[in-house]
Amino acid sequence: MSKSLTQKGKNDLTIDIDTLELEEQLRRMLIYTRKQCNLTQQQLSEKSGIRQSNISRIESGSCIPTIQTLKDLANAMGKKVKIELV
Repeated sequence: MSKSLTQKGKNDLTIDIDTLELEEQLRRMLIYTRKQCNLTQQQLSEKSGIRQSNISRIESGSCIPTIQTLKDLANAMGKKVKIELV
């Protein structure tokens, strides 16, 4: 998982909370949408062409998907990716 960590002192670390929150929201959104579509990870894998092990890693938060991977997963679930800067 890509986290912004900066060392302030010997034992102090600061984590970019906004980044962590976005990653968690994305992870939960993918799981929720997959379940709403009544798809297992394996079924989503077959529809999207993304390996089931990679879907598992994305959903567990151990890796962050690329925009293309997000688009492939969304398309397989009949959805589109929408990104906004506000």
